[in-house]
Amino acid sequence: MTSAVLALPAAASVPRPVVVVAGTFGPAFFYKPLVDRLRADGRPVAVFPLTGLGTADIRVSARDLNRFADDFRAATGASRVDLVAHSQGGLVARRYLKNEGGAGEVANLVNLSTPHYGTVAADIADFFGGGDCLRIAACQQMKVGSDFLSSLNAGDDTVGAVRYTNLYTRFDALVRPIDNARMNDGATNVLVQSQCPYRVVVHLGMPFDGTVYSGVQDALQGRAIALDCSAA
Repeated sequence: MTSAVLALPAAASVPRPVVVVAGTFGPAFFYKPLVDRLRADGRPVAVFPLTGLGTADIRVSARDLNRFADDFRAATGASRVDLVAHSQGGLVARRYLKNEGGAGEVANLVNLSTPHYGTVAADIADFFGGGDCLRIAACQQMKVGSDFLSSLNAGDDTVGAVRYTNLYTRFDALVRPIDNARMNDGATNVLVQSQCPYRVVVHLGMPFDGTVYSGVQDALQGRAIALDCSAA
C-alpha cells in the first residue's frame, strides 16, 4: 500500500472510511489536520499522495488510487469508501470513478478547489521560461481545453450513484477562472463566500479551514451544505 496516514477506530461498527486524495506536491503529512478532524468524527482515514507527488500522468495516479482504495477497503472491511480530494486530487478521483471502476466503490466524492474544467494557472511555467508546464504531464493535463479534460468531461460529469460535492473559494489564485471548480449534471457546487462572504480562504488553505470542513461534514452525511462561518 502506498504511504498513508491510517487511523482505525477501535469500535467494530464505524462510519464509512475516508480516503483523502492529496493535491499536487502534497505529501501525506501535509493533510494531518484534515485527517485529525475526520478521525475526531470517528472515521477510518488513509491519505493517498499522488503518484510522483502529482507530476505523473493523472491516468497513472488514478490507477494507483484504485489499488490504494481497494487495499484500504479490504483493510477496513468496507464495501465503499468516501473520497475527500484536494486540487488535482479531484481530477485523479474522477478518473478513478469514471475509468477505473471506482463508481461502484465510492459513496461520496468531496472536492476542494479542483480545476474540473482546467485552469489558466497551469501555464505558469511559461513565466519561468520552462514552457509547456516544464513538461510535467499532470500540469499539461490541467490546462483549459486539454485532451485529458475533454475526455474526462465528455458525457455525464457525475457518473454512477456517487454523491458529488465541490467546495471552492473566490480567493483561489491557482484555479482560474474559479467557476472551473464547479461540475455539471447534478453535482452540488458551493462557493464558500456565497454563504460566508467575509471568509478568506486560499487554495492551499482549503483542507485546513474550519468553515470548509463544516461543508465536508455535511457532504459526507448527505446533508444540504450549511457552512459554519465562524468555525475555527
